[in-house]
Amino acid sequence: MNTALAPARTLRIGNIELDAPVVLAPMAGITNTAFRRLCREYGAGLYVSEMITTRALVERNDTTMRLIRHHESETPRSIQLYGVDPATVEAAVRIIVDEDHADHIDLNFGCPVPKVTRRGGGAALPWKTTLFREIVERAVRAAGDKPLTIKMRKGIDADHLTYLEAGRIAEGAGVASIALHARTASEFYSGHADWSAITKLKETVTSVPVLGNGDIWSADDAARMMAETGCDGVVVGRGCLGRPWLFGDLARALGEPGAAHGEPVDATLGFVANAFRRHAELLVEFFEDEGRGCRDIRKHVAWYFKGYPVGGELRASLATASTLDEIDELLATMELDAPYPGAAAEGQRGRAGTPKRPALPDRWLDSHEIGDAAGRELAEAELHHSGG
Repeated sequence: MNTALAPARTLRIGNIELDAPVVLAPMAGITNTAFRRLCREYGAGLYVSEMITTRALVERNDTTMRLIRHHESETPRSIQLYGVDPATVEAAVRIIVDEDHADHIDLNFGCPVPKVTRRGGGAALPWKTTLFREIVERAVRAAGDKPLTIKMRKGIDADHLTYLEAGRIAEGAGVASIALHARTASEFYSGHADWSAITKLKETVTSVPVLGNGDIWSADDAARMMAETGCDGVVVGRGCLGRPWLFGDLARALGEPGAAHGEPVDATLGFVANAFRRHAELLVEFFEDEGRGCRDIRKHVAWYFKGYPVGGELRASLATASTLDEIDELLATMELDAPYPGAAAEGQRGRAGTPKRPALPDRWLDSHEIGDAAGRELAEAELHHSGG
């Protein structure tokens, strides 16, 4: 695929204009300030926080209040919220707006994780159309001038699709854009994303940007998605794991012609080692704790060095290092002039999982409406912690 075929453009989401039509997908335990800063150093776009639980924000949970903080270099600032109770979601949005914690707010209606869907949240929630409409309408009103967007999946499973009706409701409620991960909750991350669903959503929602998500592992994939579906931009999640420089590739392929998006990288092992070290350094700064930052970078080892000549013993040592000095010593033992390995470093990253029956509240699929008992259960079901 020749990325020159991709439409080069900026992307406007409400009052925010991006130099490239690219959004970093929220990923629990990944898209903290450190990772967002690193991605931003390589490219352009909108970099969204980890999923923040609205109840935890309203209750001002210490961990949550830390997660919504942005570094001074981050602009525009973006926070994604998860919630199932309209009043709590509205209250959380008002906190963000009144205390100026972000320039953009996204609502999560796409998480397929059982601990979320079994409580009626994430990808399960749009099935309850009245509840979905109330949450989105109240959140948009509370957001005021700040653009509020939603991210969702196709539906619960192939027999319970929700994305077109949810798209119409969200557009009518005044959201600034709609992102679709082109899988159902039951598919988790398995198989192949159904990009034709993005095309259908784009044909249905005509007044606000539609963004596509799913199986973007390279800039060529992003260009092909935009060309095939007509979507206005892309949302990238697992494809950037261990490859924060992907955002530079995306900006050069999709962004405004002539904009300063940097030079293509030569991803030698030395280049990758430097990116890994920078990530560890930013994590230490974020946690204000060298040991914790070095522990957090461990989950990234396999992603960064996928396909490179880094042996199991060295990988294991990196996954147990507890100081930046230890990491430096280990990186210095690598064959840093080893070239980019090509296909071995490409393709899927992160766990795909297997199709499974989604965990749902009792009798959830019986109706599109929420009964009184179910409503009370939802209000109590707001998770106390962030992530998802």
